[in-house]
Amino acid sequence: MVEGRLIEGVLRGEEAAIARSITMVEERLPGARALLAGLATHTGKALRVGLTGAPGAGKSTLLAALLSALRRAGKRVAVLAVDPSSPKTGGALLGDRVRMAMHAGDSGVFVRSMAGRAALGALAPAAGEAVDVLDAAGFDVVFLESVGAGQADHDIALECDVTLVLVAPGSGDGIQALKSGILEIADLWVVTKGDRPEAAGLKAELLASLSLAADARAIEERVVTVAALGGQGVPALLAKIEQAGAVARAPGSLEPRQLLRLRRRLLAAAAELCAERLPPDAPQLAELATRIKSGDLTVIGAARALLSGGNA
Repeated sequence: MVEGRLIEGVLRGEEAAIARSITMVEERLPGARALLAGLATHTGKALRVGLTGAPGAGKSTLLAALLSALRRAGKRVAVLAVDPSSPKTGGALLGDRVRMAMHAGDSGVFVRSMAGRAALGALAPAAGEAVDVLDAAGFDVVFLESVGAGQADHDIALECDVTLVLVAPGSGDGIQALKSGILEIADLWVVTKGDRPEAAGLKAELLASLSLAADARAIEERVVTVAALGGQGVPALLAKIEQAGAVARAPGSLEPRQLLRLRRRLLAAAAELCAERLPPDAPQLAELATRIKSGDLTVIGAARALLSGGNA
């Protein structure tokens, strides 16, 4: 079977097999579920790092610096960049290799773009499963990157062990990030472009705002300033990422976010199966819709009937 050969290729770290597997998952092609099931027992080893922030916050520049540092340490690294979808084709607006081009040709680095293909601001439904593929492929660190747009931030936090929220001086996105309700999902706040004069002011403003909701000393440890182009602050940030990841992935611990991740995946899988068993032209749907229209049945009552497989 095709998925059997792909599983073997992924476990060997073959780039072609990894790319094909992610495509199968993203496109929901036949065999995708069997593929994921076959890889499931080989996941859980990679450190999953989420990275989000407003456009222009410096995500790609910071990622390139982190990749370089991790490669120098001998780590295999993968990046899954979830880009906005094209309104015409549904594809990602940015190509797979546009970012982190300096690592092209490095067998220890895998970079893949994935179209959002979801409601505005939400993470691609298959993104977490694609990270599972990369995890099973033996990468030590997997970065999941997306443009900060509300729900995407929360989705990334659920899918990752450590979540970075980037803010840049001069863009006004520091306070905006707080307003978007993502305070609770950031493990680390990263002030980028730290060589600019405004960076110190932004960090002070961020610390003051964050300290209103938590212990000031604890918050200060979670705010890091970097100037990625020159490498300043990158080693310190990487150390904090690894420290936070070690806590999140400690043996025997199942954090609330991991439980939420599994619960969300379970509900998504149930919804997919439900949609497959009940296509739009299913007789049951037409019958129940008629009863709803006549007032004989509520939408909730009809949904319960569908889930139970019985009559309303």
